[in-house]
Amino acid sequence: MGRKILIIVENMTVPFDFRVWKQACSLRKAGYEVTVLCPKDKGLAGYEYLEGVHIYRHPMVQEGNSLWGYIWEYTWALAWQVLYSWWIYFRRGFHVIQGCNPPDDIFLVALPFKLFGVKYIFDHHDLNPELYFSKYEREDFVYKMQLWLEKLTFRCSDVVMSTNNSYREIAMTRGGMPEDKVFVVRNGPDPETFKAVPPNPALKQNKRYLVGYVGNMSTQEGLDILLEVALRLKKMGRRDVHFTCIGGGPGLPSLRKLNREKQLEDMVTFTGRIPDAELLQILSMADVCVNPDKPCRMNSMSTMIKIMEYMALSKPIVQFEGKEGRFSAQEASLYSGGEDPVADFAQKILWLLDHPQERARMGEFGRRRIEKELAWEYSVQNLLSAYEKAFDMVRGKRALQADSASS
Repeated sequence: MGRKILIIVENMTVPFDFRVWKQACSLRKAGYEVTVLCPKDKGLAGYEYLEGVHIYRHPMVQEGNSLWGYIWEYTWALAWQVLYSWWIYFRRGFHVIQGCNPPDDIFLVALPFKLFGVKYIFDHHDLNPELYFSKYEREDFVYKMQLWLEKLTFRCSDVVMSTNNSYREIAMTRGGMPEDKVFVVRNGPDPETFKAVPPNPALKQNKRYLVGYVGNMSTQEGLDILLEVALRLKKMGRRDVHFTCIGGGPGLPSLRKLNREKQLEDMVTFTGRIPDAELLQILSMADVCVNPDKPCRMNSMSTMIKIMEYMALSKPIVQFEGKEGRFSAQEASLYSGGEDPVADFAQKILWLLDHPQERARMGEFGRRRIEKELAWEYSVQNLLSAYEKAFDMVRGKRALQADSASS
């Protein structure tokens, strides 16, 4: 039997969704025929054959930044996913669909294919009920709908891939998944490709120190807190520090506006999305890297790839206290808390800037942890085990059909 799979992702195009792209490439190297269905971004073709992977990109509306904006975005994407998946099925075929959330509606695409023996793997990127609560801080009808969609997703799933142990526990408790069908597939960087580059002092904006951030720009990422931290440093007279924030997202325009209103443009730069080479140049020059994700259940239980990317570049980190953030970084990070989060976060940044030997020690610890435990290569076996489990089910289904036909 051939081993053909379809990976569906909604919230980012491929290959720029690095987790999905690493999965696709690892599966291709293991002998699977891989097709990816994702949104189409500006300047990208509707179809591309890249490193042995078929990539189909469907049209996409502007990324949502409100409740109704998200509903429209997800409904539009779902309609295209249904159309493209049937076209791909008849053109190329597939035995397994992998759905990558958010949102938790991709199981609807997979549901009719289960009648043909296709299995569904749920790649659990985000806790959507907690994500909704972190944005709107209410457990209303929409929050309950998120719980309902999550429950249906788990019920439809044959196998679940969780990004960490916290998500694995959710799959087994709230989702009711059997332990042997849930696999932890962490999103570690590849230290051979994601590594520091030669320094470019001009990126420090004529300042002595550079604080770096990379990630999505949205509500729960806490970039408004980081701006307050920068403002506090400015009022303290620390004009020797510059903050460079890399990444795009629906919150970027309002953050740039807030940056102007607080008169912080001389201290904070928002680059937007930039090529990987530029990203590595900036982060390689950073003296400290930060993760200002707001303290909440969602962020505490989630593994942020930015943390491990900082560690891969040997950078000391400041972040808020959180279960999975502490698991990932351990001694590579300082953990902020207390009654005044802005003051404490700022103090920890300044402490690291004033202690270069401690910065070096923490950076080295983080790099070793990536190389020995958290790099992508250590997740590949669990990825392949998840697919072996799904294809065992496919083979079992076909064997039952063969027995039924012969009798």
